[in-house]
Amino acid sequence: MHKQRIQSIRDQLSRYSVALISMVLALTSLGYNTWRNEKTEANRNIRVAGIEMILAMGKLHEVVFFSHYDDNDQLGDVKRGWVVVLSLLDLSMTMPDSVKKAAKRLHATWTADSAQLDDSETSLEQINSAIDQLRHEILLALEALE
Repeated sequence: MHKQRIQSIRDQLSRYSVALISMVLALTSLGYNTWRNEKTEANRNIRVAGIEMILAMGKLHEVVFFSHYDDNDQLGDVKRGWVVVLSLLDLSMTMPDSVKKAAKRLHATWTADSAQLDDSETSLEQINSAIDQLRHEILLALEALE
């Protein structure tokens, strides 16, 4: 009786082997396709956020330069800079940890130095250094995308 069951199972496996192989291939393909779609979406999010952040840093540089070099209270208004810095901090949430840390550093630097930006070389250097570090980390993150 036991040998009959084993033979019956072997016969069924032999008879349905094509169906079983097809099912395994279908499940494997579905799993890979799902993983690839998730990876592609994550890369897309990083790419879009990175480009938006680089554009925002250009606006922040304008605020910094107008405030420090041109003493332009309208275009160099520190409040305009705050809008950009907070946007950068928000956008960094979709980025790798190194970018998040650099964005937090920029926020901390802006908090400490933006009030003295119009007349302090040290504040200018600190803020520019934080912006450059953030830009560097973003470019590394974009370069690392698959």
